[in-house]
Amino acid sequence: MKELPGLYFRIRDNGAFVFRLDTENRQRRLDLEHIATVNIGKGEYKTQGDRTLSPAEVEEIRAWIVARREVLAQRDFDAAWGMIEQMNLTTQWLQNRAGDDQAEALTEGLLMAMHDLRSVLVRRRADRFTKDAAD
Repeated sequence: MKELPGLYFRIRDNGAFVFRLDTENRQRRLDLEHIATVNIGKGEYKTQGDRTLSPAEVEEIRAWIVARREVLAQRDFDAAWGMIEQMNLTTQWLQNRAGDDQAEALTEGLLMAMHDLRSVLVRRRADRFTKDAAD
């Protein structure tokens, strides 16, 4: 049987609750002791109450923060690629299957979102060119 990890991370918006697993009790059941709260945005953790973390637990929490940030960054990148596909499918739908009322209902929102996206893309590209020219 696979050994249980020392810590369990219950993911929540912008972080996680960290629990220490305890199997050494009278009932021989699995208990979860809330020991810390992680804030991914700030890259910080705070101990819960008067809990003391071992150096190994601190290292495990820090490693989890790094790994979680990588997962979230990859998801964001994948979502952007998915958005490109969705835009292509929306274009195809609008051209071939959408009724006039449907197209009209979406036009303003799509045009504003595309304008906003284009503005950000152009500004980011200009910033990269400016930075590259300065280097």
